Amino acid sequence: MAKDPATPGRLKQIRMVAQIIKQADPKGMPIVYGSALGTLAVFVVVGVFFGWTWIVFGVFAALLVGMLVFSRLAQRAQYSMLHGQPGATYAILQGLRGTWHVEEKPVAVNRDQDLVFRIVGYPGVILISEGPSSRVQRMLVAEKKRVQRVAVDVPVYDIQCGDGEGQIPLAKLQRHLMKLPRNLKKPAVSEVNNRMRALTPAVPLPKGPLPRGVRMPRGPKAR
Repeated sequence: MAKDPATPGRLKQIRMVAQIIKQADPKGMPIVYGSALGTLAVFVVVGVFFGWTWIVFGVFAALLVGMLVFSRLAQRAQYSMLHGQPGATYAILQGLRGTWHVEEKPVAVNRDQDLVFRIVGYPGVILISEGPSSRVQRMLVAEKKRVQRVAVDVPVYDIQCGDGEGQIPLAKLQRHLMKLPRNLKKPAVSEVNNRMRALTPAVPLPKGPLPRGVRMPRGPKAR
């Protein structure tokens, strides 16, 4: 299969992510290099006393540590760039791994561009708002009533994503969703999602919500 010329190569992707880390934190890449070199230095010292094979292991260990730190800083930088952007919650939801059905458009929106998104998964139906609690609470209540008319006997959760009291921060949203109980079997998830799609209103997503070049990290896979 021919490679898509529009798809950047692996090295180019790494350079792009490195630039994102640098923009978010000028000390980020030095930390990556320092962690890798520090690991290598430890193995070199051990290798001097116990044999050169430890130095070989140290090269691989240094690369592994460097990539782990790089990945963690990249994730933090991406969350930082998304923070405060309209539609950032949807970008996080797209990174969910496993049996999750994420509605492409918000199911509720007001004049202040506060949004409510809907996903369906093993926990049931989950409504996630984006905006101040004082404005989104009424939207969540109204949408929850609409969902419960169709999803009878299906658990419906409402979550406020934000920095206010009682809200889930953007960076912790995926982790919070993965901790919800598994109430449905896989066939039931698909069946409930089909019923939910009939409720979807024609609500457009705000234009220009996300920074260019941001690739969201994949979340933990559902067990």
